[in-house]
Amino acid sequence: MNIILYPKQEEWGEIVKRPHLDVSQLTATVQGVLNDIKANGDEAVIRYEEKFDHVKLSSLAVTPEEMEEANTLVPDELKDALRLAHQNIAKFHEAQKFEGKKIETAPGVTCWQKSVPIQKVGLYIPGGTAPLFSTVLMLATPAKIAGCEEIILCTPPNKEGKVNPAILVAAQIAGVGKIFKAGGVQAIGAMAYGTAAIPKVYKIFGPGNQYVMAAKQQVSLHDVAIDMPAGPSEVCVIADAKSNPVFVAADLLSQAEHGVDSQVILISTSKKMLEEVKGEVERQLEKLPRKEIARQTLENSKLVLVHDSQEAIDLSNAYAPEHLILASEDYRQLADQVINAGSVFLGKYACESAGDYASGTNHTLPTHGYALAYNGVNLDSYNRKVTFQYLNEEGIRSIGKAVEVMAAHEQLDAHKNAMTVRIESLK
Repeated sequence: MNIILYPKQEEWGEIVKRPHLDVSQLTATVQGVLNDIKANGDEAVIRYEEKFDHVKLSSLAVTPEEMEEANTLVPDELKDALRLAHQNIAKFHEAQKFEGKKIETAPGVTCWQKSVPIQKVGLYIPGGTAPLFSTVLMLATPAKIAGCEEIILCTPPNKEGKVNPAILVAAQIAGVGKIFKAGGVQAIGAMAYGTAAIPKVYKIFGPGNQYVMAAKQQVSLHDVAIDMPAGPSEVCVIADAKSNPVFVAADLLSQAEHGVDSQVILISTSKKMLEEVKGEVERQLEKLPRKEIARQTLENSKLVLVHDSQEAIDLSNAYAPEHLILASEDYRQLADQVINAGSVFLGKYACESAGDYASGTNHTLPTHGYALAYNGVNLDSYNRKVTFQYLNEEGIRSIGKAVEVMAAHEQLDAHKNAMTVRIESLK
């Protein structure tokens, strides 16, 4: 772990840089797979499943029998946890429902918005080094609340051709019925273009590695919308002399175990705290089954000592972390100054794990600095706002002349005439 002492503001640019990967070859590889999927459909998906996930599939759809089998394999304790998480996620997202108001902007002119669910959405659930069944709840729950007519889920199978049973049970709890065995780029391509087995969708949701992120960005150019250009996960923790080093170290490690391309940053006003956290990280690391993944992640981590809490929050806003944990005593004051972050955790008890699983907030969040301009998945992500306007005769008299004048000055005579003929009809 790299300790950086009192960096000057002109050095922040280097501190907030994410681990870099040469994407030139990656982009070409992704485009080749996408082109193949577009041209050859299911045959190409099955071929890439054998190549990348090392499984030879005869069909892509998860069967009802596999869904029933999953129910017998998942312990009741986990089912109960999934139901509790689903309940809290649903409660939080239900509260986000949009209520449009009709506004009379001028006499006789009424305008309003209606929220309309996206009819067909695709959910990508990573399987990789850790099957993220929690992401099923995070993506499917708001989709159901929004009223999306068709929800498609793609996730990679294991080498025996089976989907992780907890993913299937989470899908049942969240109300997803169409599940397909497809991972990585091939899954994104299948949902973007449609195949004989996997329907084309209008918007794709879900996290993934840099290949998945590149695939989502490429298909979003012409074929389908995406939730956000999310990639490897990250956390920033702000701590002071009174923070709990055991808690802080645990938070850093919970993020570090995601994958070798993840990143963790600790910003503190106390050098003693940095040193205590570093030592605690080493102690806790040795007890983790995924310690080798976490250890590699920590090579990209930074422990930054700053002068005061204002400098700490300013550096965090420059970093724009996916997850921000305010573990310092003045977390309430700092919370008011958060500008750029995906999801914020306040106080010593609000660990990132709470938001990842069961507090109710969504854990599908912008990474890689995209929190500067993007928000995490919420109910609005599954809806479109359609605007309406109604004009009566009074409305024509209210705004007609202004429309004519503006259209004329933009030299759009047909636009002007569309209003003129209405004005003249009232004479």
